[in-house]
Amino acid sequence: MTDPPLPAGPRPWWMDAVIYQIYPRSFCDTSGTGVGDLDGVRRHLDHLVWLGVDGLWLSPIFPSPMADHGYDVSDYCDVEPLFGDMGTVDALIAEAHERDLRVLLDWVPNHSSDQHPWFLESRSSRDNPKRDWYIWVDGTPDQPPTKWKAMFPVGPAWTWDETTRAWYHHRFTPQQPDLNWSNPEVEAAMLDTLRFWLDRGIDGFRMDVIHMIGKDLSRIGPDYADATDPARTHAHLRRIRALLDSYDGDRIAVGEVYILDIDEVAGYIGTGPEGPELHLGFDFVPHYLEWAAEPWRTHLAQAEAALGRRQAWPTWALGSHDIVRIRSRLGSEAKARAAAVLLLGLRGTPFLYAGEELGLEDAVVPPELRQDPAGSRDGCRAPIPWDATPLHGWTSTTPWLPWPPEPDVRNAASLRDDPASIAHLYRRLLATRRDSPALRGGDVTFLPADDTDVLAWERHTVDGDRCIVALNFGSTTRAFAPAGGPWTLAVSTTGTGEATAFTGSLAPDEAVVLRP
Repeated sequence: MTDPPLPAGPRPWWMDAVIYQIYPRSFCDTSGTGVGDLDGVRRHLDHLVWLGVDGLWLSPIFPSPMADHGYDVSDYCDVEPLFGDMGTVDALIAEAHERDLRVLLDWVPNHSSDQHPWFLESRSSRDNPKRDWYIWVDGTPDQPPTKWKAMFPVGPAWTWDETTRAWYHHRFTPQQPDLNWSNPEVEAAMLDTLRFWLDRGIDGFRMDVIHMIGKDLSRIGPDYADATDPARTHAHLRRIRALLDSYDGDRIAVGEVYILDIDEVAGYIGTGPEGPELHLGFDFVPHYLEWAAEPWRTHLAQAEAALGRRQAWPTWALGSHDIVRIRSRLGSEAKARAAAVLLLGLRGTPFLYAGEELGLEDAVVPPELRQDPAGSRDGCRAPIPWDATPLHGWTSTTPWLPWPPEPDVRNAASLRDDPASIAHLYRRLLATRRDSPALRGGDVTFLPADDTDVLAWERHTVDGDRCIVALNFGSTTRAFAPAGGPWTLAVSTTGTGEATAFTGSLAPDEAVVLRP
C-alpha cells in the first residue's frame, strides 16, 4: 500500500506556521518570585505579533514538584501555582487567539511525578487498583531487575520502594516514574487529559519523548536494552491522533522523537498503512551537525527523502530548552544570523526558541546556582531580558537563573529600536516567508554544489512562485550566480542591499533570500 499525499483540501494551518517556543520559567515574571509566569507570557504576546510568528508552544505549565522543572507532572489538568491558575491560562489562550496566535501545550505522557496521586496510590500497596498503572518488578533491594540506565541523572533506571518491597522503572529521574501504557486504563486516563485541554481551546500538543510510551514488559530481562516497543507506540499514536482529529480546528500532535536517525523518526509522522500518527516530529540531527555546507547538504537530502517516503511534512528546530543556544554553539552572531535564514528557508514547519531572535548566548551559571538535574541545560534557559532597566522587564532582582551575557544591550526593547539588529532580521525573514507561497509551502530543489562552502536551494510552487535561499559557510567571499535570474536580494543577513539587484557574491557567513 502506498502512502496517501499530504492533506487534501484546504491547507492545514500548521503547514504554513512558524511556532515560537516559550519556556515559561524564563520568559517574564510579574509576581516578584523570580520565576516567569503566564501573565508574563500574556504581557508579551505583542512581541510575538511584532515578530510575525503564528503560534506559541508552552513548555509544561502543570503542577509539579519541579524535580525536572515541570516535566515531572503531579496533575495533568491544572496549572502550577508559580505560573498562575486556570483563569490565567484561559485568559492567555483567549488573548492569543484574539491575535491569531495558536497555542500548543507541552504534554508529558511517558512519566508522571512520583507525587502524582496515581503514583501515590500505586506505591501504597501491592493490591491497590492503580498498582499496574506504573511498572513494578519484584526483587531484592541489593539488585535492580536489569542493568538499564536512566537518561539522567547517571544511574539505574530502577528505584527500590521499601513500602511494597519492589522496584519501579523510570527512564529519567527517580522522581519521574514511567507510566504503564500497556494498561488500557492508563491510556484512557491520559486521553482524558488531552480532552481536558482541547475542550479549553488548546490547538495542539508538543508530546515529550512520545516514542517511549509503548513498552513490552516481557522485555524486562538481561536480553534487552530496554522495554520500548515501537509497534505498541504506533498503536497508541493512532488512537491519540484519532482523538485530535475528532475536534475541529486542525488540532495537532508534534512529537519529540529523540532518535538520531531521520528514517526512524519519519515512521512516526504522517499517515502509514494502518492510519495517521503524528502531524509533525522534530529532527534532532541538525543540533549536532558541523556548521559546514557538506554535512548540511547531505542531511537535508536524507531528510527530504525519508519524509517523502512517508508523505510527511518536515519539522525544523535549531534551538530549544534542551540544547546550547545557536549563537553559543556556532561562535558568532554572523553565523547565528545565517542559521535564521536556514531555519526559515527550509521546506517544513519551523520552531523558534524564545531568545534566538535576540541573538542570546548561554548564561554562565556557577555551580552553586545550577538547577538542571541533567546538569547541562541551565545556560540556554536563562531569563529573557526585555529592556535595559536593571530588572530587564522582570519584577524580581534575583531571577531563578543568571541573566545571559550583555542584557543591557541584548534585550528586546533595545534590539527592536535598532533596524540592523538580529531581531529585525528575523522579522524581515518572517515577513518574506509569509508573503511567499514558495517559502511557506513550495517544493525544494537543491542546487548543484559548485562551491564547497555554499549551500543553496530553490523553493517553488506549481503556480510559478520562486525564490532561492543560499548560505556561505565559508570565511571568504564566494561567487554565487544562480540560473534563472535576474534576482533581487529580498533578505540578507548583512542587512545591506536589500530590495536591489543581487550582485552575485556572498560575503563570509552571509545568507540570503533571492526573489525574481
